Amino acid sequence: MWRGEVGFLVGILFFQLTISLSGGHPCSARNFGHGSLVCECGASYCDTLEPVSLPPLGSFVKYESSKAGRRLERSEGSLQENPPQTAGLQLKLKTTQKYQKIKGFGGAITDSAAINILALSPKAQTNLLKSYFSEQGIEYNLIRVPMASCDFSVRLYTYDDFENDFELKNFSLTEEDTKMKIPILQQAQAVAPKPLSLYASPWTSPIWMKTNGAMTGRGTLKGKPGDKYHKTWANYFIRFLDEYAKYNLTFWAVTAGNEPTAGDVIFYPFQCLGFSPEHQRDFIAQDLGPALANSSYKGIELIILDDQRVMLPYWAEVVLKDPKASRYVNGIGIHWYLDFLAPIDLTLPITHHLFPQYYLISTEASTGSYFWEPRVVLGGWDRGSKYSHSILANLNNYVTGWTDWNLVLDMEGGPNWSRNYVDSPIIVDAANDIFYKQPMFYHMGHFSKFLPEGTQRIGIQNSKWTSIEYSAFLRPDGSAAVVVLNRSPKDVPFGISDPGVGYIQAVATADSIQTYLWKRPMGDAEQPGSS
Repeated sequence: MWRGEVGFLVGILFFQLTISLSGGHPCSARNFGHGSLVCECGASYCDTLEPVSLPPLGSFVKYESSKAGRRLERSEGSLQENPPQTAGLQLKLKTTQKYQKIKGFGGAITDSAAINILALSPKAQTNLLKSYFSEQGIEYNLIRVPMASCDFSVRLYTYDDFENDFELKNFSLTEEDTKMKIPILQQAQAVAPKPLSLYASPWTSPIWMKTNGAMTGRGTLKGKPGDKYHKTWANYFIRFLDEYAKYNLTFWAVTAGNEPTAGDVIFYPFQCLGFSPEHQRDFIAQDLGPALANSSYKGIELIILDDQRVMLPYWAEVVLKDPKASRYVNGIGIHWYLDFLAPIDLTLPITHHLFPQYYLISTEASTGSYFWEPRVVLGGWDRGSKYSHSILANLNNYVTGWTDWNLVLDMEGGPNWSRNYVDSPIIVDAANDIFYKQPMFYHMGHFSKFLPEGTQRIGIQNSKWTSIEYSAFLRPDGSAAVVVLNRSPKDVPFGISDPGVGYIQAVATADSIQTYLWKRPMGDAEQPGSS
């Protein structure tokens, strides 16, 4: 009897495995001895996924990635009518509790990312871009684009390094744009099933506009808001948008500036431009806001802060309580690097409830950035778990999207002119014309592929304390999604209850992330407003 049961279970697992591989290509696994696997890709082969398809009512689909080696492995099962009487941990959906809508997920095309992509052969480049942006991949829809150079460049430059050019007559894109980033953005859009949402962030103004006369170190704009320096800096944004528009690339949003607090740090080691919240408020009210509103890009969105959440809610209060500045602002951008100094419940939900009409969005995160950490860890599962832990915590506290830092880096974690190397979800080995998809890549995919723009977070309640992390959503097509992260080394049995629809008996495998999807009867839920 026992042997027969084992044979039956093996048959079920084999059936599920064939489902996961049908139409897609499996991971070509490599183990570098760092705890988990990477998937190797090149010109001739890369793992792929099928477009998302849901089984009929009464069934569910599960995608799982794990430290043990699963990578977005698909399986299906049937919903039970009711939870078993002996049910333990239950996660119960509250579909009438509706929260923020999702904007999306993605990463940044820095100069370094572009250099690494273009270091591959054309076929390998296509496989990489499809991995990120196509239906065969994880379907990123957000791309952050630095305006001119940042630390992930190989040189320091801006678009107008001509002294006192207040009319920006010498403004021009560089080869980093025209020969690298722009062609890659065009290719990414070509393989994506829907329009990508691009947003731009400047690191520094030209040095002739700055108080310290340098791209690095402590410095801000000369003069004061409303003067020629601030007007010129605002017009610099417009000129950037003008030049990219010539290549049929339009932007969803701009941020007022990357990490404005960095420019208040003496000897800051790479490009920065300092702003206090009061300075940013007045610059937006008098210069940047009117410049955007009076341009042909008046529909573009403006994101403030673009810095550590430890600055919240204070930064938002300074800027958004000003009626002149606030009318030009749409969202608040946050970075993750000092999250350990800023408990999430003391920053994000307070900010949301103070300013519910302005969205929160995570605009930068990377692993391997602290001085005590190794830079690139090929196959580091824990780094993927850090991403998912942050994403779930952010989503559960009103954040609408999450943007990784460099889409692609090399084996060293660069190039980076200031040697500020970090890790990335995709690492390129240009000498061998291959790239490695890290666990971080698949963790991102558990969100980006299954929570398209317009998805709405809903309530979910646990029946007892648990170590697993989770969030629940209704997708634009009315189907439900639940993402479950287990960062412990032990399996955790649980169930998902969707009252009136069905019950899923499940196990959160040790060191895994899972995404569950199922169709729901149309029109069975109330439609109260968001909270």
